Amino acid sequence: MNSKNIETETISADLSQRKAAKVAGYTFLLGIAIVIFSNYSVTFRYIVPDAAETARNLIAHKTAFRFNIFCNLIYLVNLIIISTSLYVILKPVNKNFALEAAFTRFVYASMWAIMALNTFNAIRLLGDTGFLKVFEANQLQALSRLNLSSSWDAYYVGLPFWGLASTVCSYLLLKSKYIPRALAIFGIISSAWCVFCAFAFLIFPTYGEVVHLGLFDVPLVIFEITLGFWFLIKGLRLNN
Repeated sequence: MNSKNIETETISADLSQRKAAKVAGYTFLLGIAIVIFSNYSVTFRYIVPDAAETARNLIAHKTAFRFNIFCNLIYLVNLIIISTSLYVILKPVNKNFALEAAFTRFVYASMWAIMALNTFNAIRLLGDTGFLKVFEANQLQALSRLNLSSSWDAYYVGLPFWGLASTVCSYLLLKSKYIPRALAIFGIISSAWCVFCAFAFLIFPTYGEVVHLGLFDVPLVIFEITLGFWFLIKGLRLNN
């Protein structure tokens, strides 16, 4: 292969990486926006500890809960796009690590399908399906609330996979010098913190009383928002 062909392939690879960075930037920000909107418009607003009250909220705002299912599925697709984009960006650095990170993020993405299914089941349990009439109303309310709680279980099972994927990606970004060193190091720290908290919580449920649940993933969210803006505004440092 002559030098001209090599140069052409290098330019083509660089262009693909730059395009992938733009896509990743948009999807990072879009994904965060979807989750925040879904949580604050439905999850945090209508799902409460009391099963009966939650059931009343679900019946009164059934469309909102169905929209929540839609948001979960859109976010799942968003995660797949992020995984693919990051693989294109990081493949030249280390193909095996980039593939591992993509697969691990896919596992996390699958949890959002489970969350959508749990919400769908919670709605069905409060419907008028004939075979449900063998249950008392309070039993159906409790079962519906259990399904909604199971969505959080799915999220925390998936959380270490998100953290692991981000840890590997941050390491590859540090190694590649595609982004500032400080940002990549912050990514490694925030991702590793997320992994630690997720596993600690799964093993010791009382860990959530020591460290607030919201602090598990907030540093990682901040990193991905920052990374999204960096990809969109600055792009990749491919000449370093």
